Amino acid sequence: MQIEEIETNQSGTAFVEIPRKPGQFFWRFLIWTVEKVMGHQLLPARVLLWYPKALIGSAVLESLVAHNVKSLGSRILKLVRLQTAFSISCPFCADMNAVKYDKFHISDDELLALQGKIPVDTISTFSKRELIALEYARSASASPLSFTRTLIEQLKENFSDREIVILSSTVAQVNYWGRLIQALGIPPAGFSTECSVLNLDDYTTLKG
Repeated sequence: MQIEEIETNQSGTAFVEIPRKPGQFFWRFLIWTVEKVMGHQLLPARVLLWYPKALIGSAVLESLVAHNVKSLGSRILKLVRLQTAFSISCPFCADMNAVKYDKFHISDDELLALQGKIPVDTISTFSKRELIALEYARSASASPLSFTRTLIEQLKENFSDREIVILSSTVAQVNYWGRLIQALGIPPAGFSTECSVLNLDDYTTLKG
């Protein structure tokens, strides 16, 4: 079994090499198994083998992320993850979170609006709650963080405290992955090659 080999659409390389230390067969096999299911190489997981505790912590964080909460719905959480990915300029995150975007009834125009290519307020298909959640995601992803009183008032009027915690933790989770992945120079893996409006090259953080 060739644990290191898997078909991938990934182009480019990370800032660091994949470790090939002895005694990591269990972790390599586990990653290889997940990759076989997903059909793509998970370079972030492979690189984190340099420090397995980071891999474990990241996996636990990922396993606890909300993807479908009855009162929020899966679409709004998908939109928030995508908006956060674009806001922090993480092409890998945008690539992964755009998978099957049409299944969540997200249109190409909505994707372009999340990227700032089209004014968000001109997209009539966004609901009021979605518009508030998207602004919240952008504000929570800014450096430094910055929230208007009006936004927080709208947030509290339209979302329960539990929903706000879920939204904020969703934004924080994508921020974690985005900062980590970009700090390691990991390129997109080709999850969303069927989407022609992602413009991933606009979000590279390696300059010069």
